[in-house]
Amino acid sequence: MRIDDVVVNASPLISLFRSGQAELLPRLFRRIVVPDAVWNEVVVEDKDDAVARELSAQSWPVRESVNPSPRVNAWNLGAGETAVLSHALAHRPHRAIIDDAAARRCAITLDIPVLGTGGIIVLAKRRGLIPSIGASLEKLRAGGLWPSDELVTALKAQAGE
Repeated sequence: MRIDDVVVNASPLISLFRSGQAELLPRLFRRIVVPDAVWNEVVVEDKDDAVARELSAQSWPVRESVNPSPRVNAWNLGAGETAVLSHALAHRPHRAIIDDAAARRCAITLDIPVLGTGGIIVLAKRRGLIPSIGASLEKLRAGGLWPSDELVTALKAQAGE
């Protein structure tokens, strides 16, 4: 099943911008929702940050206000994670792009489809947007995201590398 609509959390946005790979998002997805809670976390908290400036300059993010779901609120996640999962829960078939382990457990429990930053790289490889995921994963590491060796091995296997 093709993924067209996503709602994205701060960590994947920051990781993709810092690694120079944020352009993959609009190339992979038709609609990219950034909840206000996530936008505020990335843009408003540190206006001099390069990621904040870059995100603000993009035309593709769709900013939306999200009413937290009581089912998601019960998990006591951060404001961004709560907004992302609440939006995905209310707007199926939106896929939640989220890396936080507790938020992913919540998503699995509530049957919310998720995709992580590494999954975006695998999807980009499958759609022919990048030739190999190895270089992209190294860019993520250089940008500050440190996937475990086990995760890197699993992602490479998913990408057929």
